[in-house]
Amino acid sequence: MARANEEVEALLQEYADLVAITGGDAFKARAYEKAARAIGGHPADISHLDADGLRDIPNVGRSIAEKVIEYLRTGTVAVVEERRAKIPAGVRELITIPTLGPKKAMRLYEDLHISSVSELAAAIEADALADLKGFGEKTQENILHGIRLMQQAGGRIPIHLALDTAEEIVAELSQVTGCKRCTYAGSLRRMRETIGDIDILVAAKRSAPFMEALETLPSTAEVIAHGEKKTSIRTTKGVQVDLRVLPPDSWGAGLQYFTGSKAHNIRTRTIAVRPGLKLSEYGLFDTGSGESVASRSEEEVYARLGLPWIPPTLREDRGEIQAAVRGELPEVVTERDVRGDLHTHTDLTDGLASLEAMVEAAAERGYAYYAVTDHAPNLYMQRMTDEKILAQREELRALDGAHHGMRLLHGTELNISAEGDVDWPGAFLVGFDLCVASLHSHFDLDRRAMTRRLVRACENPHVNIIGHPTTRLIGKRPGVDADWDEVFAACARTGTALEINAQPDRLDLCDEDILRARQHGVKFAVNTDAHSVLHLAHLRYGVATAQRGWLTADDVINTWPLRRLRRFLAKDGSG
Repeated sequence: MARANEEVEALLQEYADLVAITGGDAFKARAYEKAARAIGGHPADISHLDADGLRDIPNVGRSIAEKVIEYLRTGTVAVVEERRAKIPAGVRELITIPTLGPKKAMRLYEDLHISSVSELAAAIEADALADLKGFGEKTQENILHGIRLMQQAGGRIPIHLALDTAEEIVAELSQVTGCKRCTYAGSLRRMRETIGDIDILVAAKRSAPFMEALETLPSTAEVIAHGEKKTSIRTTKGVQVDLRVLPPDSWGAGLQYFTGSKAHNIRTRTIAVRPGLKLSEYGLFDTGSGESVASRSEEEVYARLGLPWIPPTLREDRGEIQAAVRGELPEVVTERDVRGDLHTHTDLTDGLASLEAMVEAAAERGYAYYAVTDHAPNLYMQRMTDEKILAQREELRALDGAHHGMRLLHGTELNISAEGDVDWPGAFLVGFDLCVASLHSHFDLDRRAMTRRLVRACENPHVNIIGHPTTRLIGKRPGVDADWDEVFAACARTGTALEINAQPDRLDLCDEDILRARQHGVKFAVNTDAHSVLHLAHLRYGVATAQRGWLTADDVINTWPLRRLRRFLAKDGSG
């Protein structure tokens, strides 16, 4: 169910990898990577564009546009197939391992004839890579960790892809005659960062029309199981979808039951037993008379158990039941609470849209304020200079307040060096409204050095937010090794916020780290790190992650009025 944009993005990225594996021109590989990103972030559906329309997309030239047209017309691209044929399938499997690049994958195949993930794991265990140049002990540890990440991910898919699929199916089934209610449930409704399969619930008197509708959707590739109450299909993208049709009177109980988590449901069923009740997907029943005492809404079910309604993002048996009993359940932050985005990029560095386009899109979201934070000069490939950033500041000041009164903040994303320094001197940083500081390199420092590096960045009086703090990429790259309790304490002490990066492949900090940091008194910023107009909508994933970390609006600095936010950014203790 992905847009054509996403399919082409994946294809061009694969071609870039194939070029790199076969020793092709590094510039050519980089050009295809840039085109892939640009097409993936393009707001319009590229399947409706001709060659000229494609060439209007940044980084898409004539040759790439022709290949895209070829793919959209035939489903394949000849040069991609040719490159695939030159490379053993096993090598293509190896490059899917996080931390293992294409050149190392090819060397493993050519020197040791390793052509599968299992063979590579066995070779490392047998110490067969010891004499292979570039495969020292640390590299082998990283590869094994990457293999474990793959195994943990299994068939799980990122939350944004699962949500796109679920919302399309819900929209289709909601149109079927007789539908009273329809939504997704399970781990997706709890907004976990990856999803195993998708649970869809329908409230209706007759189930057959909905089972038939699901089975005949264009995106349905296979019917796994067909039943009166449950049907399971696999989509053309390989995602399993389970549909259950409930009686309308059982909607609330069914939604609560199928949302989970399993551990949360065990708690609620245990509470039900004490006053002589039984809780199931059909309702809350008196065990003596069999009479239903609550079932139509979740609120009704929880209230009958003596509890307030508990947001789905909290239902992980991490103390939410006990907090609800004590009346201490947090009023978690929502998208409506967010007044602005404090970490975004434009095409001045590696963004895909102009300053004007990003500002206009932010204004359309109803923000009270919005920050532009392009990269600083030490991320050398972005070619930032003092002159460029100052010219952007003038352009931004001219736009300030021009879009429904939205105030614009001029910031930058600084690079934290291995020693904890940042790009520009303090005298230059004084001119920015805010500074985000992030790790972009030296991910393999030892725990002590990494901790010192992050703490030093927090202690910089000009650093307001630590961006994507652990640097993890879900299923692809582990987070850096640091004493996070020491880092969290430093953030609280210095008035430095920690980012919850809403990019769905990051969600960094994750919910468990948020819970720990919150105990230290840290404040947070839920930002999109948007590199295109489309990325601004990723805020929903960051907010959901914040909810899973039990955060309220008061914990999140970009829910605050601008005056309070500016006091916090001053780092003088008045925020």
